[in-house]
Amino acid sequence: MEEKGIKSHFTGHLSTMAITDILSAKDIESALSSCQADDSFNYKSFFSMVGLSSKSTDQIRKVFAILDRDKSGFIEEDELQMFLKNFSSDARALTSVETKAFLAAGDTDGDGKIGVEEFQSLVKA
Repeated sequence: MEEKGIKSHFTGHLSTMAITDILSAKDIESALSSCQADDSFNYKSFFSMVGLSSKSTDQIRKVFAILDRDKSGFIEEDELQMFLKNFSSDARALTSVETKAFLAAGDTDGDGKIGVEEFQSLVKA
């Protein structure tokens, strides 16, 4: 019984994990400042600047869980549009052009959303 309590506590902790538990606040600030202008977002340079590209598979999965706001197991287009806001509430929404390009880059199976494996591939691309 004790072990079950520990497990559910741990699982609960993961769902409330902050992005700054995995990525440095300073790196996040730098990455966000690089894409303040509309249509300046580039996922490859953002992932690199924020330090996500060098993280472990497990850490990337944890970031995916934060980005998957509705906990559907996928990052859908509306969640992608709000991507930067996961890093700072003051960040801008992605433009329609940026969102569609980001989705097209990550959605390798053509289902209109990005799964965890697709996200990992996108981060490591």
